[in-house]
Amino acid sequence: MSTLTSPTSADLFEIRRTTTPVPDEQREAALAAPKFGTVFTEHMARVSFTQESGWQDRRVEKYGPLQLDPATAVLHYAQEIFEGLKAYRHPDGTVWTFRPSANAARFARSAQRLALPVLPETDFLGAIEALVRTDLAWVPSGEETSLYLRPFMYASESFLGVRPSLEAEFLVIASPVGPYFAGGVRPVAIWVDQEYHRAGAGGTGAAKCGGNYAASLLPQQNAYDKGFEQVCFLDASTNTLLEELGGMNVFLVNADGSVSTPQMSGSILEGVTRSSIIQLLVDAGHEVSERPLPIAEVREGLADGSIAEVFACGTAAVITPIGRLASDDFDLVVGDGDAGPVTTRIRAELTDIQYGRSTDRHSWLHRLV
Repeated sequence: MSTLTSPTSADLFEIRRTTTPVPDEQREAALAAPKFGTVFTEHMARVSFTQESGWQDRRVEKYGPLQLDPATAVLHYAQEIFEGLKAYRHPDGTVWTFRPSANAARFARSAQRLALPVLPETDFLGAIEALVRTDLAWVPSGEETSLYLRPFMYASESFLGVRPSLEAEFLVIASPVGPYFAGGVRPVAIWVDQEYHRAGAGGTGAAKCGGNYAASLLPQQNAYDKGFEQVCFLDASTNTLLEELGGMNVFLVNADGSVSTPQMSGSILEGVTRSSIIQLLVDAGHEVSERPLPIAEVREGLADGSIAEVFACGTAAVITPIGRLASDDFDLVVGDGDAGPVTTRIRAELTDIQYGRSTDRHSWLHRLV
């Protein structure tokens, strides 16, 4: 496990505490059964950018509404990016996060793609540390609970014109959470959309920006209406290759123990959880192939049993088993419809590392408090 980052990065943030703290009993009630993304802590970290002065005014301040001019660039041109990671309370009371440098690097790549200023990793990590230390009491300790951290940046210049904004705001907000899917960890049913696409070649699919998620909302709603929990997208070029879910990467586990996942194509988000799972699978002796995955091959493998398990992964849901894949022209159960042994084992191994229950042999954990 890594040690605390040099205190300099977090100490650069001025702490401006709220004058109206949440009563202890109200906070404890929120932590008793946290729902994903519905309750937020009392503070937020913030750094401002101007072209003339660069990044400045690092602070932690009271959580509250943002005041935006009607001409603020993000409202008109969707120039914004975000990240997602979690803070975990370990049995000894310390609080850690998981591979935040990987999130900082992806945040920088997303900024470059959306023509936003690149935030230094020291500020990314410092903002997270300063916020978690300030709102430490909001980090839950129950099973499968954590403090979800949402760093984001938006174009804040008041200007109507199609060019990169000369001003930006970076913030981190936090929300105590439990399992992402209602009902906890269980196999979910996935609708494979053959009409809409999340992103295309040369677009913003590899960036974590709101536009990609906005594009997924209509097909996601259509999937809900059909009785499915999530939607899976095919590639925009040929409409034949499995890509990713609305907010998660996907893996196939073959009956022989080998594992396949769609290769990075520029239209798929490179997940931090995805890369961690690949490492854990390789550690366990699985052959992992990152390659194009035709939906026809997936259908055939599910039908004849050569594909034994399918699971999705991401920061929010960690690893979620998929029990059913369906579309307009097929409806297939994965294995016996339950979570498979590889899915179950890898999920347990990953979460045991994150929650400090097993050895962090890859030094993925970063101590916050």
